Amino acid sequence: MAKGRKVKVVNGLGKFTGANTLEVEGENGKTVINFDNAIIAAGSRPIQLPFIPHEDPRVWDSTDALELKSVPKRMLVMGGGIIGLEMGTVYHALGSEIDVVEMFDQVIPAADKDVVKVFTKRISKKFNLMLETKVTAVEAKEDGIYVSMEGKKAPAEAQRYDAVLVAIGRVPNGKNLDAGKAGVEVDDRGFIRVDKQMRTNVPHIFAIGDIVGQPMLAHKGVHEGHVAAEVISGLKHYFDPKVIPSIAYTEPEVAWVGLTEKEAKEKGISYETATFPWAASGRAIASDCADGMTKLIFDKETHRVIGGAIVGTNGGELLGEIGLAIEMGCDAEDIALTIHAHPTLHESVGLAAEVFEGSITDLPNAKAKKK
Repeated sequence: MAKGRKVKVVNGLGKFTGANTLEVEGENGKTVINFDNAIIAAGSRPIQLPFIPHEDPRVWDSTDALELKSVPKRMLVMGGGIIGLEMGTVYHALGSEIDVVEMFDQVIPAADKDVVKVFTKRISKKFNLMLETKVTAVEAKEDGIYVSMEGKKAPAEAQRYDAVLVAIGRVPNGKNLDAGKAGVEVDDRGFIRVDKQMRTNVPHIFAIGDIVGQPMLAHKGVHEGHVAAEVISGLKHYFDPKVIPSIAYTEPEVAWVGLTEKEAKEKGISYETATFPWAASGRAIASDCADGMTKLIFDKETHRVIGGAIVGTNGGELLGEIGLAIEMGCDAEDIALTIHAHPTLHESVGLAAEVFEGSITDLPNAKAKKK
């Protein structure tokens, strides 16, 4: 793509030397780049803990895991978030025995408990989940990596693993760029603050992606990049989405967009939920994924959609309608009266809206809401 657009790519480690200059140190020496405008997209890196021997080749971060250099017989995933579970899913499919240790009382802590409960029921058959448990020591020995833990599900003795994946989060790379030499402000955590046009405190320098804050998601960074480029070209565009979808590419997938119940409570928003179980979907039954569910969250007063979640096979592919509904200000009736193709998993979104409306005929004992 870069070649087709005649973009010159300079490989190496870049650092600012001034408000309009950048020095890149690569294999062939140093290159000085002068610019009128710049977009910082330096991303993030995995968090490392001081008591873990990260230098040992059997201790991995997510980048190491993606290289697929070997398939360990027994593998520990530290962290029950999206990245750890995605990598665990891959290596389990390749034949690894997977243990997951998570300090909270559920995996994927950002998602609602009822959604995660469905997911946990499935993956508990594949993974050994150790919730409310933390790692206290990691020791590299010749025959493996020995890990000690404490907590609710902690084994009494140190466990031996052929590989340990550390997936406990990421930190931005803002402090690695000498951004201060360009006058760009970087906070204590390494994030660069920007406005809705993705400008930093230096008007001709922009920043996008992981380095500007959560959520650290590629699709968010791409849209931020579009805005920055458009603003540089003279357009008055802004990054102001109502929602940004999140998806765990596991089996089954866990996907959500907009507010979760927890977030609605924290914001003091009165809400109601409606759930359609895939056990009532002919397509889900025929596709052997009837243990999934589709959930919508509505504003209690306006009945507008403010959030939604799907857990099940290809759940991420079904999330788009919910995101669009929130952006467009749709209410339950708008979705319920939209004809969805049958039989599909996608129609579960419409059926969840029918559950809320009380008009559903695919489930027993539905009661119509008073208008």
